[in-house]
Amino acid sequence: MNTPKDEVSRRKQAIENRETDITRWADQKQLEAAWNGRAQFAAQWIPCGARVLDIGCGAMALEKYLPAGCSYQPCDVVARDERTIVCDLNHSKVPSYAAQAERITLLGVIEYLFDPISLFTQLLHYGKPVIVSYCATDWSQQLDRRALGWVNDFSLVQLTNLITQVGWQIKRLEKVDAIQALFLLEPQAITIREKKRVLVLSYNNYGNFGDRLGFHLLNSVLPAETEVTYTHCNPWNPPTTEFDLIILGIGNSLFDQPLTKELLQLLDRIPKRVGIFGTQYRHGFIPARLHAVIDRLDHWFARYEEDILLYGRDRKNISHLGDWLIHAFPMAVGHNDNQLNIGDEALKNLPLDRTIQQIQQYKKVFSDRLHPLLCALTSAEQVAYQDKYYGEPAMPTGKFRSMFIDIFGRTFAEKTFWPVDRNAVVRYKIQVAKNITQLTHTINALLYPASNDL
Repeated sequence: MNTPKDEVSRRKQAIENRETDITRWADQKQLEAAWNGRAQFAAQWIPCGARVLDIGCGAMALEKYLPAGCSYQPCDVVARDERTIVCDLNHSKVPSYAAQAERITLLGVIEYLFDPISLFTQLLHYGKPVIVSYCATDWSQQLDRRALGWVNDFSLVQLTNLITQVGWQIKRLEKVDAIQALFLLEPQAITIREKKRVLVLSYNNYGNFGDRLGFHLLNSVLPAETEVTYTHCNPWNPPTTEFDLIILGIGNSLFDQPLTKELLQLLDRIPKRVGIFGTQYRHGFIPARLHAVIDRLDHWFARYEEDILLYGRDRKNISHLGDWLIHAFPMAVGHNDNQLNIGDEALKNLPLDRTIQQIQQYKKVFSDRLHPLLCALTSAEQVAYQDKYYGEPAMPTGKFRSMFIDIFGRTFAEKTFWPVDRNAVVRYKIQVAKNITQLTHTINALLYPASNDL
């Protein structure tokens, strides 16, 4: 669009006087149809149902592109219709309607502001997402910015620095066309910390229900910046790359077999170390081997109180986590009167969500698998169990006993049904949830010792 010389002169004079060119914006013919494409692009960034404050609304093209359920409030230096809030941002504050809006748009506005820092600071006060367009100098060297009425000259880097220094987070940045970009700004800046690498050593490659379930729980407590690699106790083939933290176990049992010099060497080469495991088959344990592992851990979150009493007494780097897999089981009410018997089918890589729902259908559950029985405690009226036996002479694993002592304060005879104390299960879930919070904080502090998130 060719602009007459007298029009260009008037625009430049307004800039020299640090005045908004009201005469220009009162002329409807100055609102270029090409700007509608920018409005259509911006509308894609607005959610359904939002109240939108369109500052510098111009021809109000944005209104016709808004998604379903949106309400539209125009704002400009001159009235465009009876709804328009008249506001000159070079001489006035952001209109108070910004407090009601869910999105604020400034399309083709920043180029005409003498003090954009003041604008971004005012908008930050309202704490609402803002959609801003700008023609950066990087892409507009061929243009006479003053002839266009533009009063500032920011490169893309300069503008992004200005925006972030005020306190905004640039959530999204895309080019609208050859010369202008669209920014989505959010008021709460999220700082992405340095990437950390975490190695997890466990048995989660087994089909066992509990060994696999811990995978999901652990992922839910790790900081967002971590990159996680899983390796397994069997087969033993840990990666040789560098890691910031190793996590030994995902809440299940640590057997005697992996307590080797190779494990100690792996722990020694990674600077931070956390254990999340219990013990069983304890009659086969050589305590000195486990102690050598615990000595190297920054913290061991022990599954059961008995784990601590047997192997961690008087140590400062141990706390009682509880069996955190209970966190994956909501309290429910069984409705099937038939008895559910759970055995080795729990090892068959069954879908975890379907397995939980299946177990929680039954009022009466018998299991020789630990974590299916733990699941049943959240829904069944009666349960019974049978422990596994090993060695010569045959000895129980001890895992059921430890779980019952933790939850109910007593153990129960095998193969005998007994009523579930639901209040005791709820209290246990509450305590374990608190302990998981501490686990999350500990991992975060080990990876980011200077973090203020704790």
